[in-house]
Amino acid sequence: MLNPQLARIRSFEVVPSLPEKLKPLLKIAYNLWWSWHPEAIELFIRLDRKLWQDSMHNPVRMLGSMDQTVLEQAATDEGFLNSLDRVLANLDRHMTRKPWHASAGHDVGNAIIAYFCAEFGLTECLQTYSGGLGCLAGDHLKSAAELGLPLVGVGLLYRHGYFQQYLNADGWQQEYYPDLDFANLPTQPVLDQNGRQVTVEVELPGRSVTVAVWRTNVGRISLFLLDTNLSVNDEADRLITGQLYGGDMEMRIKQELILGIGGVRALDALGMHPTVCHMNEGHSAFLALERIRKLIAQHNLSFDEARQQAAASHVFTTHTPVPAGIDRFHSDMIQRYFRDYVGSLKLDMEGLLALGRENVYDRNEYFSMAVLAIRTSCWANGVSKLHGKISRQMWNGIWPRLPDEEVPITHVTNGIHARSWISADLMYMLDRYLGARWQMNPVDHDVWEAINEVPDEELWRVHERRRQRLIVWARQRLRKQMQARGASAELIRQTVDALDPSALTIGFARRFATYKRGNLLLRDPRRLQRLLNDPQKPVQFIIAGKSHPADGGGKDLIRQIVQFARESEAGHRIVFLENYDIQVARYLVQGCDIWLNNPRRGMEASGTSGMKAAVNGCINCSVMDGWWDEAFDPDVGWSIGRGEEYANPDTADQLESQALYDLFENEIVPTFYERDRLGIPRQWVTRMKQCIARLAPVFNTNRMVQEYAEKLYLPAIKRSQLLEADNLKGSVELARQKEKLRNAWGKIKVENVESATEKSLNVRQPLEVSAVISLDGLAPQDVRVQVYSGRLDNDGRLVDCAASDLNHAEDLGNGRHRYLGQVLPATSGRHGFAVRIVPGGEMFDRIPEPGLILWEGAAPPAKKPRQSMEKAAVG
Repeated sequence: MLNPQLARIRSFEVVPSLPEKLKPLLKIAYNLWWSWHPEAIELFIRLDRKLWQDSMHNPVRMLGSMDQTVLEQAATDEGFLNSLDRVLANLDRHMTRKPWHASAGHDVGNAIIAYFCAEFGLTECLQTYSGGLGCLAGDHLKSAAELGLPLVGVGLLYRHGYFQQYLNADGWQQEYYPDLDFANLPTQPVLDQNGRQVTVEVELPGRSVTVAVWRTNVGRISLFLLDTNLSVNDEADRLITGQLYGGDMEMRIKQELILGIGGVRALDALGMHPTVCHMNEGHSAFLALERIRKLIAQHNLSFDEARQQAAASHVFTTHTPVPAGIDRFHSDMIQRYFRDYVGSLKLDMEGLLALGRENVYDRNEYFSMAVLAIRTSCWANGVSKLHGKISRQMWNGIWPRLPDEEVPITHVTNGIHARSWISADLMYMLDRYLGARWQMNPVDHDVWEAINEVPDEELWRVHERRRQRLIVWARQRLRKQMQARGASAELIRQTVDALDPSALTIGFARRFATYKRGNLLLRDPRRLQRLLNDPQKPVQFIIAGKSHPADGGGKDLIRQIVQFARESEAGHRIVFLENYDIQVARYLVQGCDIWLNNPRRGMEASGTSGMKAAVNGCINCSVMDGWWDEAFDPDVGWSIGRGEEYANPDTADQLESQALYDLFENEIVPTFYERDRLGIPRQWVTRMKQCIARLAPVFNTNRMVQEYAEKLYLPAIKRSQLLEADNLKGSVELARQKEKLRNAWGKIKVENVESATEKSLNVRQPLEVSAVISLDGLAPQDVRVQVYSGRLDNDGRLVDCAASDLNHAEDLGNGRHRYLGQVLPATSGRHGFAVRIVPGGEMFDRIPEPGLILWEGAAPPAKKPRQSMEKAAVG
């Protein structure tokens, strides 16, 4: 090894040398479209199966390592060349397919949507992901490519990726960080017209960091990845893009500055000016500041004026159901990194800090990236129906006095890219019985119903082959990891041979965090051993997952499982596979019979591994959390409990572990082993079919991306263009209207409300309501006076509420106005209503303004000085 400090090293690129007829292989290899098309993968396997495996399924590295003789032979193989032509034609059809939005009648014009995320899980050879968030982001890009959405991705290119895992002899997780060879990955530097790699600069304290731009093709979508590992940067800054989720908070803020600010500047350098920016989690939220800064510089706007336009075009997706999971920085750190930047925002430092505080007056509150994203976005969502509700409760402090159900955080339930996760043999079977429509339009329920036409025997044979393939592969992997750990040959033989290709196989694979309760299964060891020791109805568990290097509790869960497997007389029926990644996940979701998920309810935002299992006919057994809370039906899987919530975690663990054992003993195991004379478990296969037919068309990313487009992207495009027109006239006017309302809000009041509430009403009989409002200088069109009505619960609270506008009826003089309207109860029982005032005008529809809500009878807002931090946060 020669260190560049000892000598000047001159670099040059070496690319695979292919015969002319095989050169289209490079076009395929450098487009990750191949990763979800088995016929494309088969091309590389036909060339050299072992090299394909050894290269971690990396076609670029493989082609550069191949024996030239093999390539020359393939160039004369007519069968291979015909297959290559078909694959290339399919890729070309994908690239030119009519976009979904055009077929659906959505006019996006020249809009560009930029999708920012700290990680992207696209295929196992590109280690730019850690787990579920990255795989979701990768699937988002793949579905956007299939739909033809005008979207680009922005992320970081990590020199070491996420850590690689192995276990020591005691079962404790160990980590190592191999170097990724970018030159042999399916990603390429973006070059300018002079042939040099495009770079941008991002300012850090006392210096500027140079950031290089790389492109990865995902079908027709471009993913731009940022890299600081350049010789012009000092050693510390070269490591900014070293590890995904590595280092301390100092490293984290530098990574997020590169992602957010650097990402916006990289797109600018490429001539791309996004209409919408989607922040997938808060890691990229600094992009909002950069886009506001640009608007201020280009149009000489105030911060508030620029913020209206920027926020209109920002979408924020939160994946975290607990505040502790959000990146938060001490104010000293924000001040150090933004001291030279804040002036360009026309804010002082307190104004900037307020943007990241839920309580703008609490100077001890840490700066939250999620709060920054929320305060600078008009559009926000959680990732399941339940998570949307939890998120509205979690962040309701940003909108004081607004009912939880009106907090402007909606939900778009996650999905998975079906073709990336369905096994090839199941895919071919679906082609035979469902036709090509399941691939072209996976959201069509009618298409998936045809799974019921598949003979039970054929589906079961496919599934048994996949389980056998899983066991063969798991044995090989288990043997290698036990040899590396120094286990004896006899112990390896016993452990490997114990895996049974015919046994009921239960998979549990996910990030090992304590709330996911990876050890719940071990709660009653004797009961578990009875389950595992039954020779007539064998059960085995295959477990995989990584714990964050700093999470000692998660690491201990792994150790407990390994210790049980080693010391229990039935431990050979539980195996832990090291180094969980996309390849491991694919084998497990395709080959297991049951997919187990048992987090504490409310802690799993969505969970997508169960969706990957379901589309393969692997049946879920899960706590009613995340996606399963809306997906569960007894015909498609099993539920651990009924969605109960417990104040005491230990009580929850005890009750839910017992419920889990009950399910295994009384339902899952008997159903699996109930066979007819042909050896087919008819009830089980029926449930597999229902699982595929009912869950596949709903929990896929094609549906998800369409929903993002219709629910968030298209409204963001419309609002952004409305505010941008006439040199941002709308944005300036909206900022001034908000300022006008804030100056007057402390003076307006609800003077009097009249209604005949003492009388009983019949269902659908209107209750007339009259309200006198003092607007003190505001015009009636500046506000909306509303009646907020619903049922009364036993604690006197309004529930199941809806708001309706009262009509302006009379100007009473001196700023006083009468409003009239009705409450129309649809059911019998105790009902109630309250009158409130909110801002008026279409620009406030669906987007309530923090602090601008006044209820009859509520104390007026405390009069505090109009500090810059308040103005920045709520403007």
